[in-house]
Amino acid sequence: MYRKEVYATSGVRMTVRFFGGWDYQAQDANYRYIADAGYAKGVPMGGDLPVRTDTNKAPSFLVAAMKDPLSGNLDRIQIIKGWLDAAGETHEKIYNVAWGDADRRRLDAAGKLPHVGDTVDVAEATWANTIGDPELATVWTDPDFDPSLKAFYYARVLEIPTPRWTAYDQKRFGVTMSDDVPMKGQERAWTSPIWFTP
Repeated sequence: MYRKEVYATSGVRMTVRFFGGWDYQAQDANYRYIADAGYAKGVPMGGDLPVRTDTNKAPSFLVAAMKDPLSGNLDRIQIIKGWLDAAGETHEKIYNVAWGDADRRRLDAAGKLPHVGDTVDVAEATWANTIGDPELATVWTDPDFDPSLKAFYYARVLEIPTPRWTAYDQKRFGVTMSDDVPMKGQERAWTSPIWFTP
């Protein structure tokens, strides 16, 4: 907690690891002990990127997530970048970096990802893990890196849609919710950020 190597969830118990550095390679995401590569080559979530020794490099990030065994598969991992421009204005951009069902979903030219789908049966308050993936991992390098600007990066992990507590209450108590009550949602996790200071 003191190092801020922490993440939060919307209630489910997925597992998330997030590291930043200058030397991660794609194969690091395939290593069974991702944390070993994460600590060896960079800093964990909550840390500051080390000083660059190669001024031609952009930061790379190693991120991995596993589903909660009792909840839905994973839809996607996103990295959210925030930065302060030369005029002192703040900006934020969302990058989709890993996703379930990669054989049928592709990023479009704007970096948007098609919706994962929806297997929720609201009446029965159930869903099927026939979409998404149980675990996701990747190495991502910032394609828009500007070494003159302060920035931060954090990971967000989304599950496939699952019934919301209101759907469970409707089923268990035999009541009918009004049309304006949400009955399903996508649980998620957010990591502490990793900071870059010029």
